[in-house]
Amino acid sequence: MTHKFNVGDQVTWNSEAGKVGGTITQIHTNDFDYKGHTHRASNDDPQYEIKSDKTDHIAAHKEEALTKTSSKQKS
Repeated sequence: MTHKFNVGDQVTWNSEAGKVGGTITQIHTNDFDYKGHTHRASNDDPQYEIKSDKTDHIAAHKEEALTKTSSKQKS
């Protein structure tokens, strides 16, 4: 299955503090535990782990919460 986003993509999402940007570090296609909670994920409805550009914070979001801004260039 092709996902809307890939590892390394730059994305933004809305948080309580406003719009946040980061880089996708992992794609989950199975349920996973994160910060003490079980997050539901599947091939048809993946969740993405994203590392914030400004902090070391890691967030987990579904596709509909994310907007692609650019892709990092591979060397």
